[in-house]
Amino acid sequence: MYRTTVQIDGMMCSMCESHVNDAIRNTLQIKKVSSSHKKNTAEIISEEPVSEAELHRALDDTGYRIISVTSEEYRKKGLFSR
Repeated sequence: MYRTTVQIDGMMCSMCESHVNDAIRNTLQIKKVSSSHKKNTAEIISEEPVSEAELHRALDDTGYRIISVTSEEYRKKGLFSR
């Protein structure tokens, strides 16, 4: 699994977060997405790495601007994880 963090310019409220989340969900094969207008980020959990080009394809028409993209391997932490 991978965690991709996207710095996004233009989110001003919780409705903006919903627009970003919907655009990402409807375009990419992901497990989870969570956005924060206060931090100007979206965090994506996916089975495969998400490329910057895929994110541009998902968000360019929404009016929000991608500033940076970072990705790392993600290991879910929980009661029964190793």
